[in-house]
Amino acid sequence: MFDLKTVKPNKTDFVSFKRTLLEWLAIYFHQFPEAKVNTLISIPYNPYEPNPYKRWTMKGMLDLKKEVKVAEEFWNFLSGEGTYVDLLGCFEQAGIELRSEIDEYFQRFNLK
Repeated sequence: MFDLKTVKPNKTDFVSFKRTLLEWLAIYFHQFPEAKVNTLISIPYNPYEPNPYKRWTMKGMLDLKKEVKVAEEFWNFLSGEGTYVDLLGCFEQAGIELRSEIDEYFQRFNLK
């Protein structure tokens, strides 16, 4: 089970995230005691790239090796090796092809 989160959560958010993961497991195991299930906090991209994702707010709240997957690690886990690179390529291609439409849209908010 995955819970997709914003890339820069606050410390209090991680307490809530942990509680949610534990509640999911409790409910699922109550219904299916023999099940094999894992829960993860998923962060879709790393705003610190090319540096590793590090949030001091995560410290001590989650098992970073077992309960959190960020960017490439998450997307490749979900859909196989190379998925993250393919996904970035899709966004880049869409940005190139739609650049004029995107610029035109945001011009509305350019209040000088």
